[in-house]
Amino acid sequence: MTRTTRVVQGLRIARNTRRAGARLLLAAAAGVAAAASAVALLATSAWLISRAAQHPPVLVLMVAIVAVRAFGLGRGVLRYVERLLAHDSAYRLLGDVRADAYRRLERLAPGGLSAFRSGDLLARLVADVDAVLDVILRVALPVAAAGITGAATAVFLGLVLPAAGVATAVGVGLALVVVPWLVARSARAAERAVAPERGRLATATTELLDGAPDLLAYGATGPVLEHVRAGTERLRRAERRSAWSAGLGSAGLVLAVGAACWVGLAVGVPAVAGGRLDPVLLAVVALVPLALADVFAPIPAAALGATRARPALARLTQLRSAPEPVAEPEHPLPLPPGPHHLRVDDLAVRWSADAPWVFTGVNLDLPPGRRIAVVGPSGCGKSTLAQALVRFVEPGRGRISLDGVDVRRFATDDVRTVVSLCAQDAHIFDTTLAENVRLARPGADDADVRQALERARLLDRLESFPAGIHTRVGEHGERLSGGERQRLALARCLLAGTPVVAFDEPTEHLAEPDATALTRDLLAATADRTVILVTHRAVPADLVDEVLDLGPTVAAR
Repeated sequence: MTRTTRVVQGLRIARNTRRAGARLLLAAAAGVAAAASAVALLATSAWLISRAAQHPPVLVLMVAIVAVRAFGLGRGVLRYVERLLAHDSAYRLLGDVRADAYRRLERLAPGGLSAFRSGDLLARLVADVDAVLDVILRVALPVAAAGITGAATAVFLGLVLPAAGVATAVGVGLALVVVPWLVARSARAAERAVAPERGRLATATTELLDGAPDLLAYGATGPVLEHVRAGTERLRRAERRSAWSAGLGSAGLVLAVGAACWVGLAVGVPAVAGGRLDPVLLAVVALVPLALADVFAPIPAAALGATRARPALARLTQLRSAPEPVAEPEHPLPLPPGPHHLRVDDLAVRWSADAPWVFTGVNLDLPPGRRIAVVGPSGCGKSTLAQALVRFVEPGRGRISLDGVDVRRFATDDVRTVVSLCAQDAHIFDTTLAENVRLARPGADDADVRQALERARLLDRLESFPAGIHTRVGEHGERLSGGERQRLALARCLLAGTPVVAFDEPTEHLAEPDATALTRDLLAATADRTVILVTHRAVPADLVDEVLDLGPTVAAR
């Protein structure tokens, strides 16, 4: 439990445990009361039927009749309350844990995510987090209810007939210790395979969906579909082995409870004959263990859930322990007031300690309003330089300073309120044009969005759409042309309003006339800002103040 507790605390589940703790305790109490009501219902019913067979006055039976009704109603009501409270608490925690995991991904993006596949990350965020939180619903609460109720039942029967109490205690021990251990042991190998197989299948499915147009165009869907089928079959086999383990565990529970019933009957009959047990209580001794079958029914699934949670915890721990590409300062400084002066001195960057240098010895001086073009062939480090400016990657040597202070002394979020990046592959979400632009400033109204689109020279084109700026653009902006997607990303950057803007290959995939027009438009739209223009194309000298060539093959005109 030490490892599990450490990981759970690492995921910050403990942050909300105090708030959810009262609900969970109430849920556990309701679960125990519901299980106890089920046992009491059968015990009272058995006594009532046996006593009624003796034809006593009806008043003798009234208390038992009322108790049967109360236990019958209480069982259903308490079970509903337990489910309501438990699921409410679990889903509150689920939302918080999943949000915390996503915030972790934010701190890793983009460089720290290179070790993970997108489909596998999706499986970790969804299935693995679900498996961890299932420990509350399907392990902790059912086991608590079964353990307390089973022990109380054994004590009760021990007071009625000691031998029956011992038999019930043995059955409870088998159900709560031996059966879960056997289920976990037999399912351990299968469950170790389930989480990784689920991640691999999610990755393969995501790649199939993302690459569907190219796969169809080249007739290459067959091998990819076969890969998905093979992954599905491997996952099915692993889950089937787990299901067999749970099924065998359920059979073991039935045998344990049935044996307790038969032993109770076997020791009860001689006790009645010897006068040590009231004949009316014989049915109670023989039938009460039967009520535990329903109470113990979730135990195999609980053992399976605990086994399933271990690899899920390990995968989430791996995600949480992944090194962050950028370290946050322990005591960040407040940003100085603008206007801001950005400098790059003898900068060298690489993506990991054992990776080669992407570039070395880069120097830039960016006072307010200065415009610099960074040119060079593909692979020379232009995009990496842009990402270093927005703190997506740490400098290996040298430094980047803002108003004379190393940017590593500021919070990364604060730095990004000064320097923004318009990436060449900026993501276009499957929502409206306005919401895609408003991503940069969620509080912006439609007038602000229209102004940004107009400055990006895109508003006139978008107004011709059926719903104007409220037209949905499709996944990855598939309803827009390449140039329109670039201008939409530009509008988003303009709406952000940062004083320093880095444009990373804004004219990629555009023909030369369109590229030149877009370059002029974006520089005109950012005339009041500091601009770093990253491009592999030659840049007219009249558009920028300086050209930094990171490669020997591209020169400025």
